[in-house]
Amino acid sequence: MGRRPKWGRPVNGVLLLNKPSGITANDALQKAKRLFFANRAGHTGALDPLATGVLPICFGEATKFSQYLLDADKRYRSTFCFGMATDSGDADGNVIATSDASDLTEDAVLEAMAQFRGRISQVPSMYSALKHKGQPLYKLARQGVEVEREAREVEIYEYELLSFTPGRQPRAEVEIHCTKGTYVRSLAEDLGAALGVGAYVEKLHRSAAGPFVEADALTLDELTAERGEDRAEVLDHHLLPMDAPASGLPKLTLPEDSGYYVRQGQPVMDLQVYRIGQEGDMVRLFLESGEFLGVGEITDDGRVAPRRLVSGS
Repeated sequence: MGRRPKWGRPVNGVLLLNKPSGITANDALQKAKRLFFANRAGHTGALDPLATGVLPICFGEATKFSQYLLDADKRYRSTFCFGMATDSGDADGNVIATSDASDLTEDAVLEAMAQFRGRISQVPSMYSALKHKGQPLYKLARQGVEVEREAREVEIYEYELLSFTPGRQPRAEVEIHCTKGTYVRSLAEDLGAALGVGAYVEKLHRSAAGPFVEADALTLDELTAERGEDRAEVLDHHLLPMDAPASGLPKLTLPEDSGYYVRQGQPVMDLQVYRIGQEGDMVRLFLESGEFLGVGEITDDGRVAPRRLVSGS
Protein backbone atom coordinates (compact mmCIF):
# COMPACT_ATOMS: atom_id res chain seq x y z
CA MET A 1 0.00 0.00 0.00
CA GLY A 2 1.18 3.52 -0.78
CA ARG A 3 1.55 6.27 1.76
CA ARG A 4 -1.54 8.19 2.69
CA PRO A 5 -1.28 11.65 1.12
CA LYS A 6 -0.48 14.41 3.59
CA TRP A 7 -3.42 16.67 4.44
CA GLY A 8 -3.05 20.34 3.72
CA ARG A 9 -0.49 22.54 2.03
CA PRO A 10 2.94 23.74 3.20
CA VAL A 11 2.36 27.05 4.98
CA ASN A 12 5.22 28.86 6.73
CA GLY A 13 4.74 31.81 9.07
CA VAL A 14 3.08 33.03 12.25
CA LEU A 15 -0.57 33.94 12.76
CA LEU A 16 -1.51 36.21 15.65
CA LEU A 17 -4.85 34.82 16.76
CA ASN A 18 -7.20 36.46 19.26
CA LYS A 19 -8.53 33.32 20.92
CA PRO A 20 -12.22 33.37 21.88
CA SER A 21 -13.56 32.17 25.21
CA GLY A 22 -15.13 28.72 25.47
CA ILE A 23 -12.62 26.66 23.49
CA THR A 24 -9.18 25.28 24.31
CA ALA A 25 -5.99 26.62 22.76
CA ASN A 26 -5.74 23.38 20.79
CA ASP A 27 -9.30 23.78 19.47
CA ALA A 28 -8.35 27.28 18.29
CA LEU A 29 -5.20 25.90 16.68
CA GLN A 30 -7.13 23.23 14.77
CA LYS A 31 -9.69 25.76 13.52
CA ALA A 32 -6.92 28.07 12.29
CA LYS A 33 -5.10 25.15 10.70
CA ARG A 34 -8.23 24.23 8.74
CA LEU A 35 -8.85 27.82 7.65
CA PHE A 36 -5.32 28.03 6.24
CA PHE A 37 -5.44 24.40 5.01
CA ALA A 38 -2.00 24.05 6.62
CA ASN A 39 -0.32 20.68 7.01
CA ARG A 40 1.62 21.57 10.17
CA ALA A 41 0.98 23.98 13.02
CA GLY A 42 1.58 24.51 16.72
CA HIS A 43 0.59 27.12 19.29
CA THR A 44 2.99 28.93 21.60
CA GLY A 45 1.57 28.69 25.10
CA ALA A 46 -1.74 27.30 26.31
CA LEU A 47 -4.74 29.43 27.19
CA ASP A 48 -7.55 27.90 29.25
CA PRO A 49 -11.03 27.67 27.66
CA LEU A 50 -12.10 30.57 29.86
CA ALA A 51 -9.27 32.80 28.58
CA THR A 52 -9.21 35.04 25.53
CA GLY A 53 -6.49 36.96 23.77
CA VAL A 54 -3.16 36.71 22.00
CA LEU A 55 -2.32 33.17 20.87
CA PRO A 56 0.51 33.10 18.29
CA ILE A 57 0.18 30.09 16.00
CA CYS A 58 3.23 28.87 14.12
CA PHE A 59 2.77 27.18 10.75
CA GLY A 60 5.25 24.88 9.05
CA GLU A 61 8.90 25.85 9.44
CA ALA A 62 8.02 28.57 11.96
CA THR A 63 7.23 25.80 14.48
CA LYS A 64 10.99 25.21 14.76
CA PHE A 65 11.33 28.59 16.47
CA SER A 66 8.19 28.53 18.63
CA GLN A 67 10.24 27.98 21.80
CA TYR A 68 11.27 31.63 21.73
CA LEU A 69 7.62 32.62 22.16
CA LEU A 70 6.99 29.93 24.77
CA ASP A 71 9.86 31.49 26.75
CA ALA A 72 8.67 35.07 26.24
CA ASP A 73 7.09 37.36 28.84
CA LYS A 74 3.30 37.70 28.83
CA ARG A 75 0.79 40.43 29.72
CA TYR A 76 -2.70 39.76 31.07
CA ARG A 77 -5.83 41.58 32.19
CA SER A 78 -7.93 39.62 34.62
CA THR A 79 -10.98 39.99 36.86
CA PHE A 80 -10.66 38.38 40.31
CA CYS A 81 -13.79 37.58 42.30
CA PHE A 82 -13.35 37.53 46.09
CA GLY A 83 -15.38 35.67 48.72
CA MET A 84 -15.42 32.40 46.81
CA ALA A 85 -12.94 29.69 45.87
CA THR A 86 -13.23 27.02 43.16
CA ASP A 87 -11.36 23.76 42.70
CA SER A 88 -9.82 24.99 39.43
CA GLY A 89 -9.11 28.55 40.56
CA ASP A 90 -11.33 29.96 37.82
CA ALA A 91 -15.00 30.39 36.93
CA ASP A 92 -15.14 27.02 35.14
CA GLY A 93 -14.52 25.10 38.37
CA ASN A 94 -16.75 23.87 41.17
CA VAL A 95 -17.23 26.13 44.20
CA ILE A 96 -15.41 24.68 47.22
CA ALA A 97 -15.69 27.57 49.71
CA THR A 98 -17.58 30.83 50.17
CA SER A 99 -17.29 33.75 52.59
CA ASP A 100 -18.71 37.22 53.08
CA ALA A 101 -16.10 39.59 51.67
CA SER A 102 -18.26 42.73 51.96
CA ASP A 103 -15.76 44.32 54.35
CA LEU A 104 -12.93 44.03 51.80
CA THR A 105 -11.57 47.42 50.72
CA GLU A 106 -9.57 48.65 47.76
CA ASP A 107 -6.73 49.68 50.10
CA ALA A 108 -6.56 46.19 51.58
CA VAL A 109 -6.33 44.65 48.09
CA LEU A 110 -3.60 47.11 47.06
CA GLU A 111 -1.60 46.37 50.18
CA ALA A 112 -1.88 42.60 49.74
CA MET A 113 -0.91 42.75 46.06
CA ALA A 114 2.46 44.30 46.90
CA GLN A 115 3.82 41.01 48.29
CA PHE A 116 3.28 39.29 44.94
CA ARG A 117 5.49 41.61 42.86
CA GLY A 118 9.04 40.71 41.91
CA ARG A 119 10.39 37.16 42.19
CA ILE A 120 7.86 34.88 43.85
CA SER A 121 7.23 31.15 44.25
CA GLN A 122 4.05 29.58 42.92
CA VAL A 123 2.64 26.10 43.29
CA PRO A 124 1.13 25.21 39.90
CA SER A 125 -2.59 24.48 39.89
CA MET A 126 -3.79 20.90 39.49
CA TYR A 127 -5.76 22.31 36.55
CA SER A 128 -2.63 23.33 34.65
CA ALA A 129 -1.24 21.69 31.50
CA LEU A 130 1.93 20.57 33.33
CA LYS A 131 2.49 16.84 33.07
CA HIS A 132 2.96 14.20 35.75
CA LYS A 133 4.26 10.88 34.42
CA GLY A 134 3.10 11.87 30.94
CA GLN A 135 -0.40 12.91 32.00
CA PRO A 136 -1.52 16.56 32.05
CA LEU A 137 -2.37 17.61 35.59
CA TYR A 138 -5.82 18.86 34.55
CA LYS A 139 -6.76 15.36 33.36
CA LEU A 140 -5.71 13.88 36.69
CA ALA A 141 -7.64 16.63 38.51
CA ARG A 142 -10.81 15.75 36.60
CA GLN A 143 -10.36 12.14 37.76
CA GLY A 144 -10.20 13.36 41.35
CA VAL A 145 -6.46 12.65 41.59
CA GLU A 146 -4.16 15.17 43.24
CA VAL A 147 -0.37 14.94 43.09
CA GLU A 148 2.29 16.93 44.89
CA ARG A 149 3.63 19.84 42.84
CA GLU A 150 6.89 21.63 43.44
CA ALA A 151 6.81 25.41 43.82
CA ARG A 152 8.29 27.26 40.86
CA GLU A 153 9.93 30.67 40.81
CA VAL A 154 8.45 33.28 38.47
CA GLU A 155 8.82 37.02 38.20
CA ILE A 156 5.96 39.51 38.29
CA TYR A 157 7.22 42.74 36.69
CA GLU A 158 3.92 44.59 37.01
CA TYR A 159 0.80 43.80 39.05
CA GLU A 160 -1.57 46.75 39.01
CA LEU A 161 -5.13 47.25 40.25
CA LEU A 162 -7.20 48.83 37.47
CA SER A 163 -10.53 48.93 39.32
CA PHE A 164 -12.24 47.62 42.46
CA THR A 165 -15.96 46.97 42.90
CA PRO A 166 -17.05 46.40 46.53
CA GLY A 167 -19.87 44.06 47.61
CA ARG A 168 -20.47 40.68 49.22
CA GLN A 169 -18.30 39.24 46.45
CA PRO A 170 -16.06 42.16 45.43
CA ARG A 171 -14.28 42.17 42.10
CA ALA A 172 -10.88 43.52 41.16
CA GLU A 173 -9.66 44.09 37.63
CA VAL A 174 -5.89 43.70 37.48
CA GLU A 175 -3.12 44.01 34.91
CA ILE A 176 -0.13 41.68 35.03
CA HIS A 177 3.24 41.59 33.24
CA CYS A 178 5.09 38.38 34.06
CA THR A 179 7.60 35.77 32.99
CA LYS A 180 6.67 32.51 31.29
CA GLY A 181 5.14 29.86 33.52
CA THR A 182 3.19 32.30 35.69
CA TYR A 183 -0.27 31.07 36.64
CA VAL A 184 -2.78 33.90 36.98
CA ARG A 185 -5.14 31.50 38.76
CA SER A 186 -2.48 30.95 41.40
CA LEU A 187 -2.07 34.73 41.73
CA ALA A 188 -5.81 35.07 42.35
CA GLU A 189 -5.90 32.18 44.82
CA ASP A 190 -2.84 33.42 46.72
CA LEU A 191 -4.22 36.96 46.88
CA GLY A 192 -7.55 35.67 48.17
CA ALA A 193 -5.74 33.57 50.79
CA ALA A 194 -3.63 36.55 51.89
CA LEU A 195 -6.83 38.56 52.37
CA GLY A 196 -8.56 35.68 54.15
CA VAL A 197 -11.59 35.61 51.85
CA GLY A 198 -10.69 33.33 48.93
CA ALA A 199 -10.66 34.34 45.27
CA TYR A 200 -10.83 32.93 41.76
CA VAL A 201 -10.33 34.14 38.18
CA GLU A 202 -13.61 35.26 36.65
CA LYS A 203 -12.16 36.58 33.39
CA LEU A 204 -8.72 36.32 31.80
CA HIS A 205 -7.37 38.03 28.70
CA ARG A 206 -3.82 37.78 27.36
CA SER A 207 -3.01 41.20 25.93
CA ALA A 208 0.55 40.43 24.79
CA ALA A 209 2.91 37.51 24.21
CA GLY A 210 6.50 38.59 23.76
CA PRO A 211 6.54 41.36 21.14
CA PHE A 212 3.03 40.57 19.89
CA VAL A 213 0.04 42.61 21.08
CA GLU A 214 -3.72 42.21 20.89
CA ALA A 215 -4.16 45.15 18.49
CA ASP A 216 -2.50 43.02 15.77
CA ALA A 217 -4.38 39.79 16.53
CA LEU A 218 -7.25 38.46 14.39
CA THR A 219 -10.30 36.49 15.49
CA LEU A 220 -11.44 33.21 13.98
CA ASP A 221 -14.66 34.94 12.90
CA GLU A 222 -12.67 37.61 11.02
CA LEU A 223 -10.56 34.99 9.26
CA THR A 224 -13.62 32.87 8.40
CA ALA A 225 -15.47 35.87 6.94
CA GLU A 226 -12.46 36.95 4.88
CA ARG A 227 -11.90 33.51 3.45
CA GLY A 228 -15.55 32.83 2.61
CA GLU A 229 -15.65 30.29 -0.20
CA ASP A 230 -12.22 31.29 -1.51
CA ARG A 231 -9.08 29.21 -1.36
CA ALA A 232 -7.02 29.31 1.83
CA GLU A 233 -4.27 31.33 0.11
CA VAL A 234 -6.34 34.51 0.47
CA LEU A 235 -5.42 34.52 4.18
CA ASP A 236 -1.66 34.16 3.73
CA HIS A 237 -1.06 37.92 3.77
CA HIS A 238 -1.84 37.86 7.51
CA LEU A 239 1.16 35.65 8.27
CA LEU A 240 4.27 37.07 9.89
CA PRO A 241 7.67 35.77 8.67
CA MET A 242 9.11 32.47 9.85
CA ASP A 243 11.67 34.24 12.03
CA ALA A 244 8.99 36.26 13.89
CA PRO A 245 9.10 34.04 17.04
CA ALA A 246 12.83 34.78 17.30
CA SER A 247 12.54 38.47 16.38
CA GLY A 248 14.18 39.43 19.68
CA LEU A 249 17.47 37.88 18.54
CA PRO A 250 20.11 39.94 16.72
CA LYS A 251 20.22 39.57 12.94
CA LEU A 252 23.35 38.39 11.14
CA THR A 253 23.49 38.67 7.35
CA LEU A 254 25.86 36.23 5.66
CA PRO A 255 27.31 36.17 2.13
CA GLU A 256 26.16 33.36 -0.14
CA ASP A 257 29.35 31.29 0.27
CA SER A 258 29.03 31.33 4.08
CA GLY A 259 25.38 30.40 3.71
CA TYR A 260 26.44 27.33 1.76
CA TYR A 261 28.56 26.05 4.65
CA VAL A 262 25.88 26.88 7.23
CA ARG A 263 23.47 24.74 5.22
CA GLN A 264 25.97 21.88 5.53
CA GLY A 265 25.86 22.30 9.31
CA GLN A 266 29.29 23.93 9.55
CA PRO A 267 30.26 26.99 11.65
CA VAL A 268 31.41 30.02 9.66
CA MET A 269 33.58 33.03 10.48
CA ASP A 270 32.09 36.50 10.12
CA LEU A 271 33.51 39.87 11.19
CA GLN A 272 30.09 41.06 12.39
CA VAL A 273 29.76 38.31 15.02
CA TYR A 274 31.32 40.07 18.00
CA ARG A 275 29.70 43.37 17.08
CA ILE A 276 26.25 41.92 17.69
CA GLY A 277 26.85 39.44 20.51
CA GLN A 278 29.20 37.31 22.52
CA GLU A 279 29.95 33.62 23.04
CA GLY A 280 26.78 31.59 23.59
CA ASP A 281 24.42 34.21 22.16
CA MET A 282 21.86 33.12 19.59
CA VAL A 283 21.40 35.05 16.35
CA ARG A 284 19.03 34.95 13.37
CA LEU A 285 20.85 34.04 10.16
CA PHE A 286 19.96 35.56 6.79
CA LEU A 287 21.52 35.57 3.36
CA GLU A 288 22.24 38.86 1.59
CA SER A 289 19.29 37.99 -0.66
CA GLY A 290 17.05 38.28 2.43
CA GLU A 291 16.42 34.54 2.74
CA PHE A 292 16.07 33.33 6.34
CA LEU A 293 18.35 30.39 7.12
CA GLY A 294 17.55 29.78 10.77
CA VAL A 295 19.15 30.38 14.16
CA GLY A 296 22.84 30.07 15.02
CA GLU A 297 25.03 30.33 18.12
CA ILE A 298 28.16 32.45 18.52
CA THR A 299 31.12 30.22 19.40
CA ASP A 300 34.20 30.97 21.49
CA ASP A 301 36.41 31.45 18.40
CA GLY A 302 34.31 34.19 16.79
CA ARG A 303 32.35 31.96 14.47
CA VAL A 304 28.63 31.25 14.29
CA ALA A 305 27.40 27.66 14.32
CA PRO A 306 23.98 26.64 12.94
CA ARG A 307 21.60 25.39 15.63
CA ARG A 308 18.14 25.32 14.02
CA LEU A 309 17.75 25.65 10.26
CA VAL A 310 14.68 25.86 8.06
CA SER A 311 14.20 22.95 5.65
CA GLY A 312 16.20 23.36 2.49
CA SER A 313 18.83 25.31 4.46
